[in-house]
Amino acid sequence: MRVVIQRVSEASVTVDKNVVGQITNGLLVLMGIEDADTMEDIEWLSNKIINLRIFNDENNVMNKSVLEINGDILLVSQFTLHASTKKGNRPSYIKASKPDIAIPMYEMMITQLEKDLNKKIQTGIFGADMKVQLLNDGPVTIMMDSKNKE
Repeated sequence: MRVVIQRVSEASVTVDKNVVGQITNGLLVLMGIEDADTMEDIEWLSNKIINLRIFNDENNVMNKSVLEINGDILLVSQFTLHASTKKGNRPSYIKASKPDIAIPMYEMMITQLEKDLNKKIQTGIFGADMKVQLLNDGPVTIMMDSKNKE
């Protein structure tokens, strides 16, 4: 499972000109799922996401988590995070899970993040043509892969 985490002042997802998810201060999390992903990957990533100390404290040092600042999370599925660009110029998405596997995993991640954050999170719509807008704060952008825990 791969995620791109962006600290944002605001972010939203629009589908068919309707805003379906929107947050102010918090994290925009783009998530890609592959067939090898398990509940262990979800639990590990959720814990990392909510406890990542990337928000400023009173001394303007990145020392607080989204949980500590009572921030929000906007989770958006993005199969292109598993693009392979090894051959040619057209990315291959063969590693990205098909909807029958990815949708339940995406829903489990929503449930896990809400449990760990102790509140409802915002989301996009799986498989929809989404327009994502954000104001990256910092900018702070972090990538994580549950199969490569660096």
